[in-house]
Amino acid sequence: MSPTRLFQGGLVVVAMALAVYPVFGTGYGVRALLQLFMWIALAGSWNLISGLTGYVSFGHVAFFGIGAYTAAILITNAGWSWPLACIVAGVAACGLALLIGYPCLRLKGPYFAIAMLGLNEVLRALVSYFEGLTGGGSGLSLPTLQASVPIYYVMGMCAAAVTALTYVIITSRFGLRLMTIREDEVAAEAMGIDTARHKLYAFLLSAVGPGIVGGLAARDQGYIEPISVFPLATTITMIVMVLFGGKGTVWGPVLGAVVLFVSQEIVWARFPYVHQLLFGAIIVAVVLLMPRGVLGILQIKYRRRRCSTASPASSAVTPAGSSSRVSASTA
Repeated sequence: MSPTRLFQGGLVVVAMALAVYPVFGTGYGVRALLQLFMWIALAGSWNLISGLTGYVSFGHVAFFGIGAYTAAILITNAGWSWPLACIVAGVAACGLALLIGYPCLRLKGPYFAIAMLGLNEVLRALVSYFEGLTGGGSGLSLPTLQASVPIYYVMGMCAAAVTALTYVIITSRFGLRLMTIREDEVAAEAMGIDTARHKLYAFLLSAVGPGIVGGLAARDQGYIEPISVFPLATTITMIVMVLFGGKGTVWGPVLGAVVLFVSQEIVWARFPYVHQLLFGAIIVAVVLLMPRGVLGILQIKYRRRRCSTASPASSAVTPAGSSSRVSASTA
């Protein structure tokens, strides 16, 4: 069986196990997997803009926060059902990205990162100011949810959808153009690529996932307030997960989210004050030792192995008459 078929079969088995887990698993396990799905979706969404275009966003949690408050307001004040409210939350996040995308994406490097960080702080201040709508610093309480299992399945579908979208983009001409922008934006423009339009499309797509996930998280937790839905730590966690797994790849965010989330849960359960230190150490180690991430290193080793196995085979095949030409030239 080929490695591709084996990998696909493994994915099917994992998907089936996750689908039936709420029936046989514990409540803690369901909530832990729900959180893992959330991080996979968030990390994958950040990867769509920062991993593929090289525009590092330090304020991507703003889309998560705007989605959380949009869904919470619609559920609490307007009486909407949570599935419809979460869809509108994704649309609201996309609308915010459309509003700020063009001016922000004209900035490059640290200027774009700082602009996104400032956006997050502005949104948090606005949410705190409009107390009549958002509850201000006191936050919003949502009606009690009877069970988290429906949220579990929808969050899992969001994680799968973001991963599938990443695969479609990376294997398309659109993804190739995004990666060209990442490597050399000036050269991409010289090749005739409309860099502004492509960056904006990637930015819009990267905002929808956090918006929907933010709405789902608000519905699941039952209470939100500005500090809990606009924390810089959420964006930092997205970045670390993507860098650890491998930026600009399909499975890098998934691998990073799984490894780091599980590690954090284990360390936090045994050493409550050490998990932040662990994250800091991982950031330093990734930047210094694994700039391409785990998948990047594995890809390099795989390519070298293929080249090393292919070169002896190619050298063993000698064209007809070549030996006579060599002997004649040496003579």
